[in-house]
Amino acid sequence: MSTTVQARLDEATRAALDRLVRHHGWSASEVVREGIRLVEERHGHPRRRKLVGIGKFDSGVTDLATNKKYLEDLGWSSMGPGWRPPERGSSK
Repeated sequence: MSTTVQARLDEATRAALDRLVRHHGWSASEVVREGIRLVEERHGHPRRRKLVGIGKFDSGVTDLATNKKYLEDLGWSSMGPGWRPPERGSSK
């Protein structure tokens, strides 16, 4: 199947096409077909995004995501030595 495509090229693009034709010894149509193939190869198939870190770490604790006892002191060590949160139910 043959399809004819017309395109308006600016001066710089036309000069690049002429250089490629001379350099490779191809016809202008071959240069355009190769360009389309390269664009398709590079941009034509969207890649699936991967979630980083999924399944890479195993703490050995089977209920880490569901048991709240593991969250009790989370982050308090960054508050400085000896710092503790106020008691729950305290009015302070």
